[in-house]
Amino acid sequence: MNGSLPQAARAEGAGRGSGPLLLGVRHHGPGSARAVRAALEAANPRTVLIEGPPEADALIALAAEEGMQPPVALLAHVVDEPGRSAFWPLAEFSPEWVAIRWALEHEVPARFIDLPATHTLAWGQEEAPDGSAAPNRPDTPDGPETPGMPETPDSAVSEEAIRIDPLAVLAETAGYDDPERWWEDVIEHRGVRGGDAFGPFEVLGEAMGALREVYGSGGHERDLVREAYMRLQVRAAQREFGDDVAVVCGAWHVPALRHKTAVAADKALLKGLPKAKVDMTWVPWTHRRLARVSGYGAGIDSPGWYGHLFSAPDRPIERWMTKVAGLLRDEDRLVSSAHVIEAVRLADTLAAMRGRPLPGLTETTDAVRAVMCEGSDVPLALVHDRLVVGDVLGEVPESAPAVPLQRDLARIQRRLRLKPEALERELELDLRKENDAERSRLLHRLRLLGIEWGAPAESRGSTGTFRETWRLRWEPELAVRVAEAGVWGTTVLAAATAKAEADAVAAGALADVTTLAERCLLAELPDALPVVMRILADRAALDADVGHLAQALPALVRSLRYGDVRGTGTHALAEVAAGLAERVFVGLPPACAALDTDAAEEMRRHVDAVHGAVGLLGEVQTETSSAVAGQGPPPEADARSGSGADTEAETKIDAEADTYAGPRSGIRDRWHTVLRTLSARDTIPGIIRGRAVRLLLDDGELVEGEAARLMGLVLSPGTAPGDAAAWIEGFVGGGSGGGMLLVHDERLLGLVDAWLTGVPGDAFTDVLPLLRRTFSAYEPGVRRTLGELVRRGPGTRESATATGSAIPGFAPDLDIERADAVLPVLRLLLGLDENDVAADDAENDNDANDNDLMGVGR
Repeated sequence: MNGSLPQAARAEGAGRGSGPLLLGVRHHGPGSARAVRAALEAANPRTVLIEGPPEADALIALAAEEGMQPPVALLAHVVDEPGRSAFWPLAEFSPEWVAIRWALEHEVPARFIDLPATHTLAWGQEEAPDGSAAPNRPDTPDGPETPGMPETPDSAVSEEAIRIDPLAVLAETAGYDDPERWWEDVIEHRGVRGGDAFGPFEVLGEAMGALREVYGSGGHERDLVREAYMRLQVRAAQREFGDDVAVVCGAWHVPALRHKTAVAADKALLKGLPKAKVDMTWVPWTHRRLARVSGYGAGIDSPGWYGHLFSAPDRPIERWMTKVAGLLRDEDRLVSSAHVIEAVRLADTLAAMRGRPLPGLTETTDAVRAVMCEGSDVPLALVHDRLVVGDVLGEVPESAPAVPLQRDLARIQRRLRLKPEALERELELDLRKENDAERSRLLHRLRLLGIEWGAPAESRGSTGTFRETWRLRWEPELAVRVAEAGVWGTTVLAAATAKAEADAVAAGALADVTTLAERCLLAELPDALPVVMRILADRAALDADVGHLAQALPALVRSLRYGDVRGTGTHALAEVAAGLAERVFVGLPPACAALDTDAAEEMRRHVDAVHGAVGLLGEVQTETSSAVAGQGPPPEADARSGSGADTEAETKIDAEADTYAGPRSGIRDRWHTVLRTLSARDTIPGIIRGRAVRLLLDDGELVEGEAARLMGLVLSPGTAPGDAAAWIEGFVGGGSGGGMLLVHDERLLGLVDAWLTGVPGDAFTDVLPLLRRTFSAYEPGVRRTLGELVRRGPGTRESATATGSAIPGFAPDLDIERADAVLPVLRLLLGLDENDVAADDAENDNDANDNDLMGVGR
């Protein structure tokens, strides 16, 4: 072959009345689609047979309804196991879709003749008919998603080759190194010449016949069974309609359908096939899922480009360049009509230089890069994503079969004006608005059901609990998830409730149950929450592992915040959270004793999590005071009773109680007592003791200079260098803002500096990795400032300020006017407006732990 298919003599089988008209195609090929339409117009058959599952015959009529917009797909799933499913996607430029629409327009019966889905979906669960192990998934390259002409590249042509790619073989024979480019030149850019509508199919069938004589089934053993079934269906159609039958199938199957075999032999291949009860329907599909990169076996690289070639009535290159220019203009790039003209000329020139009949995607891409993108691949990537691949999402009519859950979901989507879209978009929700609150509940309920239509994202400009941000993107696979979730109920609310209750019973860890309770509050499942709370209380009462309790507490306490903004009652949750916190307080000190390095680091993270949870739990202390009252002796007493700490250390804690600020009432104050216990016990690893002191300092529980005194004691020569380094990491490490603490408190920096310079040389190599890990986590500006302070000598700022001398970069006092001047710019950078600031300030009155830059609004 020399770049084009030879003009062969037409076999008698191509004529009407001498056998079925076999139209071998490439799935999702616009050239094949145009050729199929021309052949059907010329032949005008009495029936059209199409490669596809016969169970979908009843769904063919829906293709003519107004609400049907490709790309769409036939979805088959096992009734009892919806997760076992398969898709048969069809685009506007798919030959099978063109054949369906032609048959409906001409009132000609259309039927699917491929192996039934009842066998396809059961095949992977049992042995194949020949006794060999069958593939485990129906959507493997052997399955229904495989094109008639497989597209997995395999240019290694030998008699031992398996699973060959016919396109690659034909392209290599024709002297092409790219099968896609060969197909475009020979098929996509070739029109029906001289009124010969059947010639291309006859020649392509001959080429496939020659390949199959050499390679047999090409490694696709399942094709032998599929082709046997298709031959039986073609014979049945011939008995009903005579030879006036048209068959649209993958070109690879044409030689097998022409081959004369005994009916008994075909039936023998089908004997004993496994079966499964299946349901079928139409579901929306996307261009992106048609792309090969999506993992779909019959995918194509450029569905958007192929759709353009199929729909463009004339001058496809000029129309394509106009589309590209429009997209780039929408992105504020300077593209004029002159760019379009020059890009078309360059594409034509490149095609002529490369010996191609017309510019293909390669030439147009090169021209766009050179002319419109100025050689940059950045805007070119946008063109590829938006146009070459595309984000077209199909639609199916409401009359299409669907599980009740799918219908309820569609009804809610219409009511909330939340339309599924293929392009990812960000959705900002204000939970104070009823419609937004309902949208939030829907998305959270779908997540509980495993339908990941939306993913939570971090809100910009506000950290208040009334604001939520979601990233939405509808993928065709979600239709399978909806079918799977249908076993839990007929409505979204009922299904989410049943699923939450089942998950609570099956949950293994206590933290899983608390996370589930949080999700039930977000999804507003009032019937499921009591069940989850009962299981949570039982698990919490039986779990004695402090680590598990500490992991469970944050999610549980976080859930309490949703009561105000969502109007959800959380009294029972508050009771469980308060009781869980008390158990953590009692068990934490003994659990922190005698830990190795890894266990100490994990426990330090637990301490941080509990500290954040206690800050939130303290806000609802007035509501839970009755629940936590009278629950036994003070936690510090229980903690000391079995901890093994020496009496002298405990006496020292009591003696130093007057050095700590704040009353000893409330859950926060009991937590501060636990932190004081952790900070004073020598049996507790240094990283935990240092973090306990830091948390007390951040909460204002240490009097002036107390943190420096405690650090000085730890960094004294009597402390092992490794333990001192771990204490420093706990105090100023772990992403806790310790660098800025050292910058603004040079007494602490001086203590660290003096200790570090006094570490013996033999011990320095042991503590260096730990210190490097601690200080390398600081921002570059913080590290630079610390370096300057150390170079001058810590403490010089205080002495210089006292004497009135100037220190570069620092002023003696805060300049209020200059500080106020930056607030408008800061609000602009953070994306805050006056309404957001006012709302956050109002919420901060009830939430002292919201880190909302409160001063920015003032």
